[in-house]
Amino acid sequence: MKSDEALRLARGARALGLVLADAQVARLLDYLDALERWNRVVNLTAVRERGKMLGAHLLDSLAVVPHLAAISRLSDLGSGAGLPGIPIALARPDVRVRLVEAREKKARFLRHVVRDLALTNVEVFAGRAEALRAEHGEDVVVARALGRLAEIVRLAAPILAPHGRVLAMKGHLPQDELRELPAGWRLAAVHRIEVPDLRAERHLLVLEQSRPVADENGA
Repeated sequence: MKSDEALRLARGARALGLVLADAQVARLLDYLDALERWNRVVNLTAVRERGKMLGAHLLDSLAVVPHLAAISRLSDLGSGAGLPGIPIALARPDVRVRLVEAREKKARFLRHVVRDLALTNVEVFAGRAEALRAEHGEDVVVARALGRLAEIVRLAAPILAPHGRVLAMKGHLPQDELRELPAGWRLAAVHRIEVPDLRAERHLLVLEQSRPVADENGA
Protein backbone atom coordinates (compact mmCIF):
# COMPACT_ATOMS: atom_id res chain seq x y z
CA MET A 1 0.00 0.00 0.00
CA LYS A 2 1.30 3.41 -0.92
CA SER A 3 0.15 4.86 2.42
CA ASP A 4 2.37 2.34 4.21
CA GLU A 5 5.28 3.31 1.97
CA ALA A 6 4.66 6.98 2.67
CA LEU A 7 4.82 6.30 6.39
CA ARG A 8 8.03 4.27 6.04
CA LEU A 9 9.60 6.99 3.92
CA ALA A 10 8.62 9.83 6.25
CA ARG A 11 9.84 7.91 9.31
CA GLY A 12 13.07 6.95 7.59
CA ALA A 13 13.70 10.54 6.57
CA ARG A 14 13.14 11.72 10.14
CA ALA A 15 15.68 9.16 11.34
CA LEU A 16 18.16 10.80 8.96
CA GLY A 17 17.34 14.24 10.35
CA LEU A 18 14.96 15.34 7.59
CA VAL A 19 11.38 16.50 7.82
CA LEU A 20 9.61 16.03 4.49
CA ALA A 21 6.30 17.62 3.58
CA ASP A 22 3.53 15.26 2.49
CA ALA A 23 3.86 16.56 -1.07
CA GLN A 24 7.57 15.73 -1.10
CA VAL A 25 6.91 12.21 0.13
CA ALA A 26 4.26 11.75 -2.56
CA ARG A 27 6.62 12.94 -5.32
CA LEU A 28 9.42 10.69 -4.10
CA LEU A 29 7.03 7.74 -4.35
CA ASP A 30 5.96 8.90 -7.82
CA TYR A 31 9.63 8.79 -8.77
CA LEU A 32 9.86 5.28 -7.31
CA ASP A 33 6.83 4.29 -9.42
CA ALA A 34 8.59 5.46 -12.57
CA LEU A 35 11.84 3.73 -11.59
CA GLU A 36 10.05 0.46 -10.94
CA ARG A 37 8.10 0.70 -14.22
CA TRP A 38 11.13 1.49 -16.38
CA ASN A 39 13.23 -1.13 -14.62
CA ARG A 40 11.03 -3.82 -16.15
CA VAL A 41 12.27 -3.01 -19.65
CA VAL A 42 15.47 -0.99 -19.10
CA ASN A 43 18.19 -2.13 -16.71
CA LEU A 44 18.40 0.98 -14.52
CA THR A 45 19.34 -0.46 -11.13
CA ALA A 46 20.42 -3.80 -9.69
CA VAL A 47 17.88 -3.57 -6.87
CA ARG A 48 14.53 -4.29 -8.53
CA GLU A 49 12.28 -5.40 -5.66
CA ARG A 50 10.10 -2.47 -4.67
CA GLY A 51 10.18 -3.27 -0.97
CA LYS A 52 13.97 -2.94 -1.00
CA MET A 53 14.12 0.07 -3.33
CA LEU A 54 12.70 2.46 -0.75
CA GLY A 55 15.67 1.96 1.57
CA ALA A 56 18.38 1.13 -0.97
CA HIS A 57 17.51 3.99 -3.32
CA LEU A 58 15.36 6.69 -1.74
CA LEU A 59 16.58 6.74 1.86
CA ASP A 60 20.18 6.03 0.89
CA SER A 61 20.08 9.06 -1.43
CA LEU A 62 18.31 11.26 1.12
CA ALA A 63 21.10 10.49 3.62
CA VAL A 64 23.23 13.02 1.73
CA VAL A 65 20.84 15.93 2.27
CA PRO A 66 21.73 16.78 5.91
CA HIS A 67 25.34 17.26 4.78
CA LEU A 68 24.62 19.79 2.04
CA ALA A 69 24.17 22.88 4.23
CA ALA A 70 23.83 26.22 2.40
CA ILE A 71 24.46 25.41 -1.25
CA SER A 72 22.81 26.49 -4.46
CA ARG A 73 24.36 24.29 -7.17
CA LEU A 74 25.09 20.57 -7.27
CA SER A 75 26.11 18.06 -9.93
CA ASP A 76 25.45 14.33 -9.64
CA LEU A 77 28.16 12.58 -11.66
CA GLY A 78 27.26 9.21 -13.16
CA SER A 79 23.69 9.76 -12.04
CA GLY A 80 22.38 6.53 -13.56
CA ALA A 81 18.72 6.33 -12.60
CA GLY A 82 18.92 9.71 -10.86
CA LEU A 83 20.42 8.53 -7.61
CA PRO A 84 21.10 10.45 -5.48
CA GLY A 85 20.33 13.55 -7.58
CA ILE A 86 16.56 13.28 -7.95
CA PRO A 87 15.80 12.56 -4.27
CA ILE A 88 18.13 15.44 -3.34
CA ALA A 89 16.30 17.75 -5.77
CA LEU A 90 12.91 16.75 -4.33
CA ALA A 91 14.09 17.28 -0.75
CA ARG A 92 15.92 20.55 -1.59
CA PRO A 93 13.92 22.45 -4.23
CA ASP A 94 16.14 25.48 -3.54
CA VAL A 95 19.17 23.70 -5.04
CA ARG A 96 19.80 23.54 -8.78
CA VAL A 97 20.71 19.92 -9.52
CA ARG A 98 22.46 18.76 -12.67
CA LEU A 99 22.26 15.03 -13.47
CA VAL A 100 25.26 13.90 -15.50
CA GLU A 101 24.74 10.59 -17.31
CA ALA A 102 26.57 9.36 -20.41
CA ARG A 103 24.39 6.32 -21.20
CA GLU A 104 21.52 7.39 -23.42
CA LYS A 105 18.93 4.89 -22.16
CA LYS A 106 19.42 6.16 -18.61
CA ALA A 107 19.51 9.80 -19.72
CA ARG A 108 16.21 9.19 -21.50
CA PHE A 109 14.69 7.95 -18.25
CA LEU A 110 16.03 11.00 -16.41
CA ARG A 111 14.50 13.36 -18.95
CA HIS A 112 11.19 11.54 -18.60
CA VAL A 113 11.21 11.89 -14.81
CA VAL A 114 12.21 15.56 -14.91
CA ARG A 115 9.35 16.27 -17.32
CA ASP A 116 6.79 14.01 -15.61
CA LEU A 117 7.45 15.36 -12.11
CA ALA A 118 7.91 18.94 -13.34
CA LEU A 119 11.31 19.22 -11.64
CA THR A 120 12.09 22.81 -12.48
CA ASN A 121 15.31 22.74 -10.43
CA VAL A 122 16.80 19.80 -12.34
CA GLU A 123 18.64 19.61 -15.66
CA VAL A 124 19.97 16.53 -17.43
CA PHE A 125 23.38 16.52 -19.08
CA ALA A 126 23.49 13.53 -21.42
CA GLY A 127 27.20 13.06 -21.93
CA ARG A 128 30.50 12.34 -20.28
CA ALA A 129 31.57 14.42 -17.32
CA GLU A 130 34.73 15.46 -19.16
CA ALA A 131 32.53 17.42 -21.59
CA LEU A 132 31.00 19.64 -18.92
CA ARG A 133 31.80 23.32 -19.08
CA ALA A 134 32.92 25.06 -15.91
CA GLU A 135 31.56 28.56 -16.38
CA HIS A 136 29.37 28.09 -13.29
CA GLY A 137 31.29 26.47 -10.45
CA GLU A 138 29.44 23.83 -8.49
CA ASP A 139 29.18 24.06 -4.72
CA VAL A 140 29.03 20.27 -4.48
CA VAL A 141 29.73 17.36 -6.78
CA VAL A 142 28.22 14.12 -5.53
CA ALA A 143 28.98 10.59 -6.75
CA ARG A 144 27.23 7.45 -5.56
CA ALA A 145 28.46 4.61 -7.76
CA LEU A 146 30.95 6.20 -10.12
CA GLY A 147 34.25 4.55 -9.31
CA ARG A 148 37.38 5.10 -7.28
CA LEU A 149 37.97 8.36 -5.43
CA ALA A 150 40.91 9.43 -7.60
CA GLU A 151 38.71 9.20 -10.70
CA ILE A 152 35.84 11.04 -9.01
CA VAL A 153 37.97 14.03 -8.01
CA ARG A 154 39.61 14.11 -11.45
CA LEU A 155 36.18 14.52 -13.04
CA ALA A 156 34.88 16.90 -10.38
CA ALA A 157 37.82 19.31 -10.18
CA PRO A 158 37.14 21.26 -13.42
CA ILE A 159 33.52 22.07 -12.50
CA LEU A 160 33.90 22.87 -8.80
CA ALA A 161 33.73 26.37 -7.39
CA PRO A 162 36.93 27.47 -5.58
CA HIS A 163 35.53 26.31 -2.24
CA GLY A 164 33.50 23.44 -3.66
CA ARG A 165 33.44 19.95 -2.18
CA VAL A 166 33.10 16.40 -3.44
CA LEU A 167 30.71 14.10 -1.57
CA ALA A 168 31.47 10.47 -2.36
CA MET A 169 29.05 7.79 -1.20
CA LYS A 170 30.76 4.51 -0.35
CA GLY A 171 30.01 1.26 1.44
CA HIS A 172 33.02 0.43 3.57
CA LEU A 173 35.62 3.10 4.29
CA PRO A 174 38.03 2.76 1.32
CA GLN A 175 41.42 3.32 2.91
CA ASP A 176 43.23 2.16 -0.23
CA GLU A 177 41.38 4.71 -2.36
CA LEU A 178 42.13 7.48 0.11
CA ARG A 179 45.83 6.73 -0.25
CA GLU A 180 45.44 7.19 -4.02
CA LEU A 181 44.01 10.72 -3.80
CA PRO A 182 45.95 13.02 -6.12
CA ALA A 183 48.13 15.80 -4.76
CA GLY A 184 46.14 18.82 -3.70
CA TRP A 185 43.17 16.83 -2.38
CA ARG A 186 42.36 15.83 1.18
CA LEU A 187 39.70 14.06 3.20
CA ALA A 188 37.86 16.85 5.04
CA ALA A 189 35.33 14.65 6.86
CA VAL A 190 33.91 11.16 6.92
CA HIS A 191 30.42 10.28 8.12
CA ARG A 192 29.29 6.78 8.94
CA ILE A 193 25.60 6.71 8.07
CA GLU A 194 22.92 4.38 9.35
CA VAL A 195 20.33 4.25 6.58
CA PRO A 196 16.89 3.03 7.73
CA ASP A 197 15.65 -0.06 5.88
CA LEU A 198 19.14 -0.76 4.54
CA ARG A 199 21.33 -3.42 6.10
CA ALA A 200 24.61 -2.29 4.65
CA GLU A 201 27.64 -0.34 5.74
CA ARG A 202 27.53 3.22 4.38
CA HIS A 203 30.04 6.06 4.54
CA LEU A 204 29.89 9.58 3.15
CA LEU A 205 33.30 11.04 2.38
CA VAL A 206 33.75 14.79 2.07
CA LEU A 207 36.74 15.70 -0.09
CA GLU A 208 38.12 19.12 -0.82
CA GLN A 209 41.09 20.69 -2.49
CA SER A 210 43.79 21.58 0.02
CA ARG A 211 45.03 25.13 -0.04
CA PRO A 212 48.45 26.40 0.98
CA VAL A 213 48.51 28.26 4.30
CA ALA A 214 49.29 31.95 3.80
CA ASP A 215 52.49 33.18 5.41
CA GLU A 216 52.56 36.03 7.90
CA ASN A 217 52.69 38.56 5.05
CA GLY A 218 49.53 37.11 3.54
CA ALA A 219 51.33 35.60 0.54
